[in-house]
Amino acid sequence: MKPLSIGDAYIFTPVVHDDERGAFLEWFRAGEFAEAVGHRFGLAQANCSVSRRGVLRGVHFAEVPVGQAKYVTCVAGSVLDVVVDLRVGSPTFGRWEAVELDDTTRRGVYIAEGLGHAFMATSDQATVVYLCSEPYAPGREHGVHPLDPELGIAWPNVEPLLSPKDAAAPTLSEALSAGLLPDYDRCLAHYERLRATGPVG
Repeated sequence: MKPLSIGDAYIFTPVVHDDERGAFLEWFRAGEFAEAVGHRFGLAQANCSVSRRGVLRGVHFAEVPVGQAKYVTCVAGSVLDVVVDLRVGSPTFGRWEAVELDDTTRRGVYIAEGLGHAFMATSDQATVVYLCSEPYAPGREHGVHPLDPELGIAWPNVEPLLSPKDAAAPTLSEALSAGLLPDYDRCLAHYERLRATGPVG
């Protein structure tokens, strides 16, 4: 796993074994994950999202603590996957990084608690699966508008299709003023608690 430019986010590129029958890969390895991040990934929920071209989901995040970390990959088609630093006080606050996830490279992205996550389907249909460290809790889930000019995410030149909830999400400035965004120091303390829970092997 290699770190992205935003702290506490990582990309994993697996070795894909191809032959005339198809392909095989290990898309998540607990030991390699723990070695890179410093703690185990506590799996609480696994999600599958199927989207047509142009569907834009996010930017989603959960309150910290407890937060919700995600390990994301695209098993069919392709998406532009985006990590946004929404942690107030972070040296990269308001910055984003995009990674293409597809069914060729089979890359995966880890997004720690407190970071925002969004993606747009760039193929006719895209299937994204992701592991979650905590179950979905509507009362702790929030969003920032993915088309907010202040964020300036460089989405593909496709007409975006948003859910009513995402279309009504606040801008980064509005979420900041409302006190919705995670605090960087609290996130760091949460990561340290995870690292202190036991051996990482």
